[in-house]
Amino acid sequence: MPHIPEPDEDDLDAIPPPHPVFHVEQALLGALLLEPQRLRDVTGIGPDAFSTAAHAALFAAIRSLPAPDPAEHAKNTKWLDAVLTAAGEETRGLSAPYLHALIQVCPWTRHAPAYARMIEAEHCRRRLAAAAQRLMKTAQDTALPQRVATTLDEADALATVVDDIASQFPAHAGSLPRTSAPRPTTTPDEEAVDEERLLLATATAYPSSVEQMRWLTPGDFTHPLHAGLWQCLTTLTRRGTPVDPVTVLWEAQHRGLLGTGADPRELLDLLAGPVASPEHWGERVVQRSLLATAHHTGRSIEAFTQDPATTPYQLVVGSRRALADLSATRTRWQHATSLTPAPAKRTGRARATGVPRAGPPRTTAPPAARSSR
Repeated sequence: MPHIPEPDEDDLDAIPPPHPVFHVEQALLGALLLEPQRLRDVTGIGPDAFSTAAHAALFAAIRSLPAPDPAEHAKNTKWLDAVLTAAGEETRGLSAPYLHALIQVCPWTRHAPAYARMIEAEHCRRRLAAAAQRLMKTAQDTALPQRVATTLDEADALATVVDDIASQFPAHAGSLPRTSAPRPTTTPDEEAVDEERLLLATATAYPSSVEQMRWLTPGDFTHPLHAGLWQCLTTLTRRGTPVDPVTVLWEAQHRGLLGTGADPRELLDLLAGPVASPEHWGERVVQRSLLATAHHTGRSIEAFTQDPATTPYQLVVGSRRALADLSATRTRWQHATSLTPAPAKRTGRARATGVPRAGPPRTTAPPAARSSR
C-alpha cells in the first residue's frame, strides 16, 4: 500500500539538496557583505553567473552601490540595509537575517577570488548545456523553413561558447572528459529508408556518378544493409568493374551482406528502379546525416555538462572533439550542395515502392566524369 503521510509529517526529505555551487555563492556573497572592498578582486562574473535570482540580485546590488568606509561599516548596518533594499527591488523573499546568515557561512573573506572562479566555472557549464540543448532542439525541429541553415547557426553559436570557455579556462594536455559520450541513436523512418533505396537504385544504373560522390560515406546511411550496398557500389566503380544489379549482388555476397537475412531477389528489385539522379538522392542522405550528427553532438556535450566531475578544461576538450565530427559532416554536405547539379529527368523503370519526394526527373544521363573538387 502507498505511504500516507500523517498530518504533522512534512516532505522536506523530498526536496533535493542544493548543488555545491549554491554554497560557494553564499560564501562569496558573505565575503562581499562583510568586506565590500573585496569586490575589486572579484572578476570574470556578473549577476547572470549565479544560480538563483536572489543571489543574482544581491550581487548586482553590491556592485551598484559604492563600497562603504571599512571603519563605518564595522559600526552600523547602513550599507547592508541599502544592499537589501536594492536587491529587494529585483526579487522577493530576501531578508536581513539571510544577509547575516551569508556573512556567518563565509569561511574566509580573503578567499573571495577563489569563490568567484568556482562560480564562473559552473556558469560556463550551464551556458554550454543550454547551447547544446538549443542545437539538439533545432536539429529535430521539422517545422523550420531553413532547418539545416538554422542548425548550423546553432552549431556555430555552440562553438563560440566553447571558445569563450577556453579563453577563461585554457585547456591543457591530458584534459579528457571522464564521461562516456552517449551512443548515436538511429531510428530510420520510412522516408529515410525510401530515399536510400532510390539512391542505391539510381547509382547502380548510373555508376559514373558514384566516383564523384566521395562526400557520401556509409556512415551517412540509416540502414546497415544500405550502407553495405553503398560500399559495394563504390568498390566496384573504383575497380573499374561493370556495375549492374547482378554484379552488386555478387559483391554483396562476398561482403557477407546476404548472411544477415537479405533475400537476393529483394536486393535485385531494390537495385533495379532508378529515379532522378544519384547526386540528388545522395544530397538528401548526407543532409539527413548532418542533422543526426548535429543532434548527437548536442547530446554528447550535454552529457559532459551533466557530470559534475567534468572540469571546465575537460568540457572544452570534449566539446571540441564532438564539434569536429559535426564539422567533418558539414564539410561533406557543403561539397554535396555545391557540386550537385539540379536534378533532371533520367529514363528508367520507376520503383513500385519508392516515389521521389523532391526534384524533377532528368531525361539524359550525366557525363561520364565531372571536374574534380
